[in-house]
Amino acid sequence: MANTTGKKFGGREKGTPNKLTTELRADLKDVLFEEIEQISHRLDELEAKDRLVLLVKLMPYVFPKVQSVSQSLDEPMSWF
Repeated sequence: MANTTGKKFGGREKGTPNKLTTELRADLKDVLFEEIEQISHRLDELEAKDRLVLLVKLMPYVFPKVQSVSQSLDEPMSWF
């Protein structure tokens, strides 16, 4: 029978962290830290072409993206 009262019965209370998600994130974090420590060695093992492809894919996570800026002669210049 469906609950039509709008009240919640059973399950986790609001705000209670999900234990599985917390454990999974901790494990993934450990794996990523280990890989980051090994990244320079792993890059040395790649061919030049593959190394450049990987570096280009990683760049957005290190450098901010540059947006093009254009100014029209009809628009007033705004300094602030």
